[in-house]
Amino acid sequence: MAEYIVMPKLGFDMREGELNQWLYEIGQQVNKGDIVAEIESDKATLELESQVTGVLLATLASPGDLVAVGENVAIVGEEGEDISGLTGGDSAPAEAEAAPVESAPAAEAAPAPVAAPSGDAAGKADTEFPAGVKATPVARRIATDNNVDLLQVPFEGERIRKADVEAFIAAGGASATPAATAAPAAAPVAMAEAQIATAGANDTAVPASRLRQAIARRMTESKQTVPHFQVTMDIDMAPAMALRKQVNGMLEAEGIKVSVNDIIVKAAGVALKDYPNLNASFGGDHIIQHNDINVGSAVATENGLLVVVQKNTDKSPLSVIAQDNKEMIGRAREGKVHPDDVSGGTFSVSNLGIYGIDQFTAIINPPEAAILAIGGIHQVPVVVDGELTIGTRMKATISVDHRVSDGAEGAEYMVRFKQVLENPMRLLV
Repeated sequence: MAEYIVMPKLGFDMREGELNQWLYEIGQQVNKGDIVAEIESDKATLELESQVTGVLLATLASPGDLVAVGENVAIVGEEGEDISGLTGGDSAPAEAEAAPVESAPAAEAAPAPVAAPSGDAAGKADTEFPAGVKATPVARRIATDNNVDLLQVPFEGERIRKADVEAFIAAGGASATPAATAAPAAAPVAMAEAQIATAGANDTAVPASRLRQAIARRMTESKQTVPHFQVTMDIDMAPAMALRKQVNGMLEAEGIKVSVNDIIVKAAGVALKDYPNLNASFGGDHIIQHNDINVGSAVATENGLLVVVQKNTDKSPLSVIAQDNKEMIGRAREGKVHPDDVSGGTFSVSNLGIYGIDQFTAIINPPEAAILAIGGIHQVPVVVDGELTIGTRMKATISVDHRVSDGAEGAEYMVRFKQVLENPMRLLV
């Protein structure tokens, strides 16, 4: 029996993905777990795995389509199987979208009259489809954003596509927004526009990547909706650095090298075992405490920061954490992360120590309840037992969601984190 391949949710805030390319052709055998397509989310280029086994009978999205999470993207079944009931009569592969049609400025040309439909949407209305119209998910989204009645859109073939809607809008086919709905939206829209700068004559407008736009959206939401508080701790890193040297000597033959950040990630995970409220998320009238401790590391890429997630951090050996992080960070910088690399995080670490930064605060990455900001390790004068000496110190600052935890608990966690790093044998047991 034929089944759908659907667009998965590859991250807490993912709403849609752009289909880059199909890696299988119609008629080819597909097994569950095979990589059938490349998709681009807000975070990176990801691989789409088939959730079913069989022959690829139809593709329901084309390269360039934005597909909502949960939407069907392909049909897999037995060779020769009738899938007309699943495609609305169209079992042929989806054709590539045409390039967007840009509307001319009003000062240059008046809107052209709307052409008569070459495909009659009203005549082909079917209750099996939303609003009775056969249209791709991206076409529906553009129509909704521009208040277009899909029943009026001319189109070729069996379904309305993105280019059809864009051509309809360019020809002046979009309806005016009803007054009843326009009034309430006016104030928020004006406020949002006031916060966005416009380029001057001597400025250069550089397009923001999807990742940069996602960072802007999520960090704004975090600072506006999550009440942050910060706690800073000064940590003696000499014992941890000595342990790192010893561990790397043991692992050298295996080609594994433990970084300072690997040790910090492991210590953060170990300390979280005693403070489940910081390994949690705010659920409105309840706190969701996560049973797994998955610590993410912020990675700088060409397009912005990406958080890769090391699973079961508290239980994983340092060698495994080092290997996992090395592979995930490499994929992140190449723009080829796996879906599992960027999902499932319960706590994050942002480390700017490599830049020589002394101390900073980080913005919480929702739905997580906390993030740890790590500064550089420096040799500084310290007083030990009443005598001045040289110490190896690092400052760490935790930002915590005040809806989930309080200052005292944040401080207790930092004491525990400090204890683990200053007595690093705890990382090996």
